[in-house]
Amino acid sequence: MTTAPTAPTASERFQHTVVAGWMRRLSENTSPRRNHWHTKLIYYRAAADVLASPPRAPLNWRSIVDAAGARGCRSTFYEVAGAHARHRMVDELINDGSSDSIQIALRYLRSDPVEQLIDETKVWSFWAYRQRLLPTLALLPTDEAEAELGETLIAWASRHPALARAVEHTPPACAVEDLTVIHKGLLSGTQAAQRLTDRLAER
Repeated sequence: MTTAPTAPTASERFQHTVVAGWMRRLSENTSPRRNHWHTKLIYYRAAADVLASPPRAPLNWRSIVDAAGARGCRSTFYEVAGAHARHRMVDELINDGSSDSIQIALRYLRSDPVEQLIDETKVWSFWAYRQRLLPTLALLPTDEAEAELGETLIAWASRHPALARAVEHTPPACAVEDLTVIHKGLLSGTQAAQRLTDRLAER
């Protein structure tokens, strides 16, 4: 007699989102991907620094490479940003193939490599906030969980206002996925992205 597979717990659903898997594979892997993750981090920090620096420098690949210092150059910038970049977050969403993942991917599919880099930088910057929130989030009913996610997003935006405003207040993609998990499939990826964008724009 076979036993029916058990449904994943709320905590497991949050841990196994597409963006969570992408972060885990890149940041924890000991293969050459690990070195690529270090390169990504250089440019995430550089992009965040350019956005936060008053008066703000023009936001383009040159200013980001300059902010990366001796470790920055045009070739490595395009290894982590642009249509031919390696291990793009948006490709993970597309390859997942689910309806919500495709909807979220369309929101983050950019023609501008700098905007693509900022999308990933937002996830990197928000990640520690998300990980601290998850144990609580998994225990709450839907309305309370959404409220907690929203408050955490605003706390992050208050700490990183320029990054939060960048690319028309687009939220970190991981938060969008988490909101769809909170609603157990009753809120689409498109709706979740718009709801959190509105929340950031109104703060």
